[in-house]
Amino acid sequence: MTRGGKREGAGRPKGSNHYGEKTRPVRIPVSQVDRILRFVKEKENQLPLYACGVSAGFPSPADDYLEGVLDLNTHLIREPSATFFVRANGESMIGAGIHDGDLLVVDRSAQAKDGKVVIVALNGELTVKRFRKDKGQSWLMPENSKFQPILLKEEDDTHLWGVVTSVIHSL
Repeated sequence: MTRGGKREGAGRPKGSNHYGEKTRPVRIPVSQVDRILRFVKEKENQLPLYACGVSAGFPSPADDYLEGVLDLNTHLIREPSATFFVRANGESMIGAGIHDGDLLVVDRSAQAKDGKVVIVALNGELTVKRFRKDKGQSWLMPENSKFQPILLKEEDDTHLWGVVTSVIHSL
């Protein structure tokens, strides 16, 4: 029986990796593995960003060149360790541009100031509303006239989950 070397049928099938192409082993110091993997993941998440603006009025000639790459994480996430995503459900926040099914980017570390859109667990149910503080009282305000404001009372079981920082809305 032979030992070592290339054996017929050994190893992974060619092109079976994530990229569908040949691979090459690379030696990385153990202390740098996490940093290198983060770098590679960040590069995979970057999208092309074109330098020309898109006219919302009359069309203008295209400047058809690439400005660079865009990593949506740098634009949507301020505090990665304190950020989570949640889907909006319902129509109470349509006036704020939040529609049923939209993906909300929520920052747990952001302060819930007057006028901010927040995610609150109120008596065991999650809701998204605009936080208002007026004359010593706190309110959760809908942005749809079909819904009533919610006065937060001392006896309510209220837990702030975070402040909505961005909305991802499909057309």
